[in-house]
Amino acid sequence: MSVVLNGIAHIQLTVNNPARSVPFWEKLCHFLGMQTLIRGEDVVYCIGGRTGVLVRGAPQGTSGGSFDQNRAGLHHFCFRARSREDVDAIYHFLVEELDARSVHPPEEGTQFAPGYYSVLFEDPDGIRVEVNHVPGKGHFGPGGRLGPGGAGPADRYGSEGLKGGGRNDR
Repeated sequence: MSVVLNGIAHIQLTVNNPARSVPFWEKLCHFLGMQTLIRGEDVVYCIGGRTGVLVRGAPQGTSGGSFDQNRAGLHHFCFRARSREDVDAIYHFLVEELDARSVHPPEEGTQFAPGYYSVLFEDPDGIRVEVNHVPGKGHFGPGGRLGPGGAGPADRYGSEGLKGGGRNDR
């Protein structure tokens, strides 16, 4: 027996500077069509779009240095957009309204999945967040690694995309 998930229910982030991060995340979540369920001096929890984002300040005496995506733990997380135009709109909001640090503007990433298009940015604590759009069924559709006639699972990935391990990609 197996279970098919219905997405990610929520993500909780602990930040060093809630005075900067809480308003940043609340504004971003509202732009993404989410609503605030909890709002306090050092916490915000927004829900909508079949997910939730909770951001809270680190307990006193436990805050650390800047986020480092190469340490054990979270590397980044990615919201799924409904269209390329949504990815572009989010990018403009990030730059014009939130003054977010852009890691890369909207760009093609077809080496990762057919039609992959994404933007990557950092929150005030340096936590990396991506927003992407993949049309159709992505890896499960025609031309995808797991779709009909696809290469199958890869055994490595990187900036060049998914490689090896598959039926047709050795």
